[in-house]
Amino acid sequence: MLENKQCQMVILETSDLHGHVFPHNYRNNREDSIGLAKLATMIRRERERYDYSVLIDNGDLIQGTPLTYFYAKVRQEGIHPMVNILNALNYDCAVIGNHEFNFGIELLQAAIKDSNFPWLSANTIQIGSNNCAFGRPYVVKEYDNGLRVVILGITTHYIPNWENPKHIADLQFENAFMSTKKWVKFIQKYETYDLLIVSYHGGFEREPSTGEESEVITGENQAYAICKEIAGIDILLTGHQHRMIADTVNGVTIVQPGCNGQAIGKVEITFEKVRSQWVIRHKAVELLPIDEAVEADLKTMKMTEEMERGTQAWLDQPIGRVIGDLTIQDAFAVRLGAHPMIKFFNQVQMDASGARISATALFDNGSEGFNEEVTMRDIVSNYIYPNTLKVICITGYEMKAALEKCACYFMIDSTREIEVNPAYLEPKPQHYNYDMWEGIEYELDIRRPVGERVTKLMISGEPIEMVGEYEVVMNNYRASGGGDFHMFQNKPVIKEIQTDMTELIADYFLKRKMVYADNDKNWQVIW
Repeated sequence: MLENKQCQMVILETSDLHGHVFPHNYRNNREDSIGLAKLATMIRRERERYDYSVLIDNGDLIQGTPLTYFYAKVRQEGIHPMVNILNALNYDCAVIGNHEFNFGIELLQAAIKDSNFPWLSANTIQIGSNNCAFGRPYVVKEYDNGLRVVILGITTHYIPNWENPKHIADLQFENAFMSTKKWVKFIQKYETYDLLIVSYHGGFEREPSTGEESEVITGENQAYAICKEIAGIDILLTGHQHRMIADTVNGVTIVQPGCNGQAIGKVEITFEKVRSQWVIRHKAVELLPIDEAVEADLKTMKMTEEMERGTQAWLDQPIGRVIGDLTIQDAFAVRLGAHPMIKFFNQVQMDASGARISATALFDNGSEGFNEEVTMRDIVSNYIYPNTLKVICITGYEMKAALEKCACYFMIDSTREIEVNPAYLEPKPQHYNYDMWEGIEYELDIRRPVGERVTKLMISGEPIEMVGEYEVVMNNYRASGGGDFHMFQNKPVIKEIQTDMTELIADYFLKRKMVYADNDKNWQVIW
């Protein structure tokens, strides 16, 4: 019998699924071309086409929808629904993403324990042991034809800039680039393999095609440097930025499949056996987006059906009523001047913390605000992150610097109209990095140069003192400097409120039954 001299393998990547199983939008229950149930159909179809395959999840799996919130906070029964599905689909491995920590270490550890596949994160270290905190740094998969594939898992090391410190206690996040370099050298020295895959929960700090900076170089994303400066990587699977990328950088095949189950990243490899060694002859990369013709996998939906029913019933619980108007008609207009819905969010933060000054964001453009009757669905649709709160002490100078940073969200176009700065739209939307404040009065004049746009800054009718100290409540992401608000890093923490904001909003309604829409018009944008 003649030995087969060629073989093909497919590498399939999911990333940033963020708890999406069903092909619908939780805000309105309308059908949508997203979710793991539809991807499951595509995954099974692709695997049937190839004798050899690798199936990897690249992180941000267990957080992001009301389903995963309901499981974590309301009915934590059985195996995590996302892990249960990955088990059924025979995933080969998963990488720790930054949002894996959002509900605390115990839930993450339980998810890992219940997984039939290894979790990887070579640079997430248990302090004092120098060992990987979760699973392994890499896995080796060997096939019946002798083909050996190594998969190295890496996580963005920027997590301490965002996460609740209690959720990552005793953990150290080594620099992702340096850790990749170290482990690639180790693998090259000690392992025999035919294909090296790095699955990195992080994205590109530079445009893959040009090398031009696409964001401030902070270390959050290092994929371009990994491709350019670390030799020997065949495939780099990426995520975190929610971009759709299929390309090659410096001979490294790269892919990133969006978010929420929009698409699968696919790399097809053709190997040829040369002197008893498998050699890569061809690599082809593409994205496989969900289209209307893809049917959701009934088995996948059945596995999650009971938890989904509980989630939907919970979402439709009436919480309270609104007197007045808290609806949002135009998200951009909300960011141009004081709005009752933003004041409401800030009022909840001030009520929970006792602080006189508050800052919050309108997280994305899908927020519709609250109608007269408010349900849990309305709350989780408008406040989409499991943020907790911190009260930090800042100076007037730091307050002004933060507002100048917020003013960078806007720019004036060629027709003298105001628009969103493209830096907040690409490589992914960052509307959550524009804050609106309550408890102070301010104006942002976008006609003025960057850094000189705060033209009014007062409290109780008096100018803010630049050397004065002020206690401000904000979410834990921002208080840690998230969004490049470096002026907030390492500031004294006066108080922490560990209940997440969705619960605080619900409690605010439950205590009062009725909430009155109000707008004190304390700030505006001028252009």
